[in-house]
Amino acid sequence: MNMPPIPKVHLRALEPEDLELLYEMENDLDLWTVGNQNTPYSRYTLANYIQTNTNDFFADRQARMVIALEDGTAVGLADAFSYQPEYGRAEVGIAVLSRYRRKGYALQALQALTDMARRHWHLHQLYALVLTHNSAAVDLFQKAGFSASATLKDWFCYGQKYQDAHLMQFFL
Repeated sequence: MNMPPIPKVHLRALEPEDLELLYEMENDLDLWTVGNQNTPYSRYTLANYIQTNTNDFFADRQARMVIALEDGTAVGLADAFSYQPEYGRAEVGIAVLSRYRRKGYALQALQALTDMARRHWHLHQLYALVLTHNSAAVDLFQKAGFSASATLKDWFCYGQKYQDAHLMQFFL
């Protein structure tokens, strides 16, 4: 049985028309457990972020990009943040809307982000903090060439429960 090819994704800058995507993702309670967010964002705050974002990785010490399909459909967000120029590293995060998950888009986006970090930002390494029990995310980062170099005990706290995280690294 021939499977249809997975559409290729590309990373692009945030545009004003991405406000609803950003609002949906930033306020998705399920995604709060894979990041550092703990309060909702208003459309006003997010619109202001889109408007004032310079898209300069070095000045902002971060880059937030839309994961888009070939036809322009936005399916998620890819982030490089906590850039530390003195160490040549940045943390990365990938989030895909639930209706587009398990289609290979996150892996393609992570590979594109890794390529950008190597070719354009000249970083030495990327890293991610991934909950140890989030097997889908651990698998994703491993498929992209990241390796778990440490387990951080009680690193995140959600509600009243502390959870371990893997420090996953990729050397460029």
